[in-house]
Amino acid sequence: MSRFQPKPLQDQVVVITGASSGIGRKAAHLLAEKGASIVLAARNEVALNETAREVTERGGRALVVPTDVSDKAQVEALAEQAVSHFGRVDTWVNNAAVSTYAYLRTQPVEDIEQVFAVNVLGTIHGSRAAIPHLSRNGGTLINVGSILSERAIPLQGIYCASKHAVKGFTEALRMELDHEEIPINVTLIKPSVIDTPFYTQAKSLTGRRPRALPPIYDVSVPAGAIVSACGQYHREIYAGGSAAALGALQRLSPEALDTFMKHSGGYFGFFEGQLSDEPDDGRSNLYRPEPGTGSTTGNNAPRSKSVAMPSVYTAALELPPVVKQGLACVAVGAIAALLYNRKEA
Repeated sequence: MSRFQPKPLQDQVVVITGASSGIGRKAAHLLAEKGASIVLAARNEVALNETAREVTERGGRALVVPTDVSDKAQVEALAEQAVSHFGRVDTWVNNAAVSTYAYLRTQPVEDIEQVFAVNVLGTIHGSRAAIPHLSRNGGTLINVGSILSERAIPLQGIYCASKHAVKGFTEALRMELDHEEIPINVTLIKPSVIDTPFYTQAKSLTGRRPRALPPIYDVSVPAGAIVSACGQYHREIYAGGSAAALGALQRLSPEALDTFMKHSGGYFGFFEGQLSDEPDDGRSNLYRPEPGTGSTTGNNAPRSKSVAMPSVYTAALELPPVVKQGLACVAVGAIAALLYNRKEA
């Protein structure tokens, strides 16, 4: 079916779950700079109020709705409050997520259930609550997944499994909406390793605090991908070139990637590299939000002896289709000219 053409961002009402920190909060900042109206949802009301202040300062309008996405009734109430306050919903972003670091054979089942309740059921609740409102005049549904839905890694097995579920749900939902000719664009964002509080907020059962595994991308990379998907249709966006590379390696030779992950060591190792030298202090946001006003970044780069960087790859993916087609034509022309010159030589 032909894709729905979204409204200009300054005319949109956007709901963002997980808006109190990290990717969701940064996306709210960027959308506010475009003049959007933003409904901010998360469990931490103090951090949401601070985010709302930042949105207003940047030129947007904000509505704070404290929400636990694992609770279906709360998510339905979020949708109703958004429509009651702003009159409609144009884009809905399912971004809320939690994680754990643990060996699968010993991880408590209640922790597993909580990760799935937030990451998977939260996405399902959000999507189902949003669809009736998005379908009225057309809209966009954005689910924030992970590159770990392409390739699982050790110590984050349950998080990986939850993001595989998000990917499967998103792909099936897209096909069903297309089949019913419901005018909703469905996009899956696949972030790589991003400099957010995600790693300091994750529950660790390893005895050590988690840390981000380089390369680490700036939070504006996935947040910018969300903004791009609000304005034009993308089936999926890899947020960070390393995410696309990891997916390609998985498709090329999963056995070789298994071996590499098993034997890699040091700061780039998939076992030791994911854990800092700091002892775990028991803090996490798995069952309740961390107190405070929240943050977009997690100061992960210094801890991982790395830098938070932009992504040229993702920026290219976010270009308008006509621009990408033009660049593709230029590239094809350049290759053809090169081959012709070689033949003449």
